[in-house]
Amino acid sequence: MMYIGVIGRENNNRIVFNKEVMNVIEKYNFIPIGIIVNFNNDSQKEFKRIKSLIDLCHGFILQGGTDYYDIDIIITKYLHKKNIPTLGICLGMQTMAMAFNGIMNNIENHQSDNLYVHEVDIDKNSKLYSIINKDKIIVNSRHKSYIVSTQLDTSGKANIIEAIEDKNKKFFIGIQWHPETLMDENSILLFDNFFKTIK
Repeated sequence: MMYIGVIGRENNNRIVFNKEVMNVIEKYNFIPIGIIVNFNNDSQKEFKRIKSLIDLCHGFILQGGTDYYDIDIIITKYLHKKNIPTLGICLGMQTMAMAFNGIMNNIENHQSDNLYVHEVDIDKNSKLYSIINKDKIIVNSRHKSYIVSTQLDTSGKANIIEAIEDKNKKFFIGIQWHPETLMDENSILLFDNFFKTIK
């Protein structure tokens, strides 16, 4: 069996895992490994505590959430170093950016319950474009912060950075929107490529 790691996020004193993300993992016949992190612990000690679980995983989905912590940065850098296929969604993308000298800021009017909210321009030289094969797509929007800059390559933009990647890795792509909710043609192409890369 093959395993996909997902870090639990804090929400109202609970550790939560996005059900839609879990459904996608199971749809592709992978087994999700939910990793519960104590965000109040010393980050280095906490990483050592959970490292054996991370090493079991063949790929990682960095799910959305409210806030990221030092431990998230450590995990993300480790996944990058070990070339473990990683898909970052919303906060997950922001964490990837921040792990590589990112700058983040708050934003208003980017939280909507609508299924489709705005267009994203995809860089034709990006790995993301090679997967979706479109230079413009329509996505949803549910975030309170945005990435100003990062050392990772920008592969998608609207009025802000919407997608980042390291094309030198097997799969290291972060997106600001939620494909697990859309599950449209573009989302399926992205997930297909992610899980195919792992296999």
